[in-house]
Amino acid sequence: MDPEILHRSPLFRGLEGDALNGALRFFHAQAHSFRRGEALNRVGEPVHRFGLLLAGSVQVFMDDLDGNHMLMASVTPGNTFAESLCFLGEEAKVRIECMTDSEVLMMDTASIVRPDGVPTAMERELTGRFISMLARRALDFNDRIQILCKPTIREKVTTLLSQYVAREGSPCVTLPFNREAMATYLGVNQSALSRELSRMQREGILRFSGSTFRIL
Repeated sequence: MDPEILHRSPLFRGLEGDALNGALRFFHAQAHSFRRGEALNRVGEPVHRFGLLLAGSVQVFMDDLDGNHMLMASVTPGNTFAESLCFLGEEAKVRIECMTDSEVLMMDTASIVRPDGVPTAMERELTGRFISMLARRALDFNDRIQILCKPTIREKVTTLLSQYVAREGSPCVTLPFNREAMATYLGVNQSALSRELSRMQREGILRFSGSTFRIL
């Protein structure tokens, strides 16, 4: 297990040696390998474990009433998924699927929801880290709402890229999804998105190659 990947997550950032091992025990962490196309949960059933992606690619989908897929999240190594569902113990309305062969660190929140005795200082810190991660997830959904509220494809694209530029502090960003997934995330037609991106490039607003974009 690569500590560098673990340290990308706010749950384990800055922890080394015994502290890191203790944190892994606190969340009952176990690494599992999954194949491309494999589902990590069952829609309509409670989620008992959340994941931290160690390698590969995972996406979270929700189907609307017409059966259309809506991309809720595209997970890259070092990021987590399903933590809110796990913490609340609610039935999943989303499908979590591996887009490539993937390795996932599966964890649970039993030590937070049902603590065994008086928590230690480290256990209190880990609980605080988990709660902070949930708060950050809520802010991420606010970003998504800002995108979906924009009336035009150009405004949706501009808002999405501006969010990534602000996070990474660079005018050149690589999005964690391909063009099809990007269209689904923005809630637009893929062909219409491709045409708009081409127009924006001709007008000197941005440059792109694959999933990498530079704001001009």
